[in-house]
Amino acid sequence: MEHFWENEYVVTAGYYSVAILCMVVFLAVFELVTKYRNWDEIKKGNLSVAMATGGKIFGVANIFRHSINQHDSLLTMVSWGVFGFILLLIGYFIFEFLTPKFNIDKEIENDNRAVGLISMIISAGLSYIIGAGI
Repeated sequence: MEHFWENEYVVTAGYYSVAILCMVVFLAVFELVTKYRNWDEIKKGNLSVAMATGGKIFGVANIFRHSINQHDSLLTMVSWGVFGFILLLIGYFIFEFLTPKFNIDKEIENDNRAVGLISMIISAGLSYIIGAGI
């Protein structure tokens, strides 16, 4: 049984399963902190919300990619992934704070594609910086 847990396929499936579970939890957290309902807006065809949400999904996945590459245990990988997610969430709040002339969430909800695009790029870009640090 010991060799089972060391099998490359089992380890990969474990990392994958845990990363997917974390992704679902993190998307639920993002849903709580935004003023719009991501999946309702996407269903309506709101491209800005789709871009912003896609950036968040890419960002979290990229953070976990780095976490899996750098750490050899599932618990350590999850710990660093959660830490990376918290940093990504802080980046979201900083983005909101640095744009006092308009409300990011309202602009994205109103399908302002320029704001949706920059939100996506900020999430993706920060994930590379966070990933390099973990």
